[in-house]
Amino acid sequence: MDLGKTVCYCMSVTSGMIKDAVDSGANTLEEVQAATGAGTVCGSCLEDVKRLVEYFVSERDKQ
Repeated sequence: MDLGKTVCYCMSVTSGMIKDAVDSGANTLEEVQAATGAGTVCGSCLEDVKRLVEYFVSERDKQ
């Protein structure tokens, strides 16, 4: 996975920034939105952000 890929263009949030938010304790879309701003402007990236949050939470919880 390319952690440098921009997911939310409105707030310039990358996959890596979403991963960092999850690694820092965010567990939900709403918590990641609060930490990064992803998906809070136009909303077109919400499905991608949600999918990444679910993926990174599951990966984190496997450890």
